[in-house]
Amino acid sequence: MTDAPAPGRGWVAVVGLGPGDPRYLTPSAAAILAEAEDLIGYFPYVARVPERPGLVRHASDNRVEVERAAHALALAAAGRRVAVVSGGDPGVFAMAAALFEALEAGDPAWRRLTITVEPGITAMLAAAARVGAPLGGDFCAISLSDNLKPWEVVTARLEAVLRAGLVVALYNPISRARPWQLGAALRLAAEHRGSETPVVLARAVGRDDESVRVLPLAEAADAPADMATLVIIGAESTRLIPREGATPYVYTPRSVEAAR
Repeated sequence: MTDAPAPGRGWVAVVGLGPGDPRYLTPSAAAILAEAEDLIGYFPYVARVPERPGLVRHASDNRVEVERAAHALALAAAGRRVAVVSGGDPGVFAMAAALFEALEAGDPAWRRLTITVEPGITAMLAAAARVGAPLGGDFCAISLSDNLKPWEVVTARLEAVLRAGLVVALYNPISRARPWQLGAALRLAAEHRGSETPVVLARAVGRDDESVRVLPLAEAADAPADMATLVIIGAESTRLIPREGATPYVYTPRSVEAAR
């Protein structure tokens, strides 16, 4: 996003850790983590980064994103080299937006800091790669969390993209506080898509407890899911290629004519 952090002065880098497997951490992100003096992020993401001498870890809850970002900017203004970590890509429903929100509202002097964003493999890309190419045609991503926007906005956006015929990747599909929202979203999808439409439920891709299932839309609402699950709802054009004894391949043709 910007030039690399300058040596000898404070900086902030928002770093995407990828889906979990260290092999999916980019060399650029790894280099930033090796230089950082302070590591800031949600508890499980901070835990992914190995401890080393000289690295101060600041882990916090997942509902204090803007406060966490302001802390990072204040540390950088004091001359520290700060890495703010996110799972997946930091620009997709993650800490990059929170950092710029804090920057816009905070001390004007923070705008002179060197700020970089190090991209990562986001969950929908990792999940799609596991099953084939469900995002091969037009698609969108929607977060089902209503912590930062009303549920009515979530459903209005979801209905609009379902009507438009897009493949939909759903982030933050369900939590202890929101056990019903994924079911509601899939029931809405069933009003616009056929019962056999493929739905991918990919949990913890790239980690030891990875689980990937492909189900017809008619069955997906009853499948277990949690906040570590990424859900992809296929379009009417999305196709399955069955494989004996293995998860079927799923792909969406790039050509609308071919899809017909």
